[in-house]
Amino acid sequence: MSGGSTKRYSADELRALAQRGQSRTDAARILGHSEEVLERAIANDPDWDDMPEDWHARAEAVMPRPKVAVSIRLDADLVDQLRASGRGWQTRVNAILRAWQDAKKSSAA
Repeated sequence: MSGGSTKRYSADELRALAQRGQSRTDAARILGHSEEVLERAIANDPDWDDMPEDWHARAEAVMPRPKVAVSIRLDADLVDQLRASGRGWQTRVNAILRAWQDAKKSSAA
């Protein structure tokens, strides 16, 4: 991050900004820069130091696999524990099953 200022907002402030149609970013400042200024800023960004010039030519779009809704019976305590882990618990179940499947494939090879 550059030496600019960072403003913090509470969730309530962000909701109020959204209701008023205001952005949390200074898009006008960014959009006001010339292509040359933006290219120079990218070139000076330390996060891009080791990025090859042609990275985008070799980049490959990776589309997420479509999910399928299923209904399964699980032990109540297991579901309670997963739900208690918070938002995204079903995604974590998917990751657990994926890891199990990958481990099973590895051990079979």
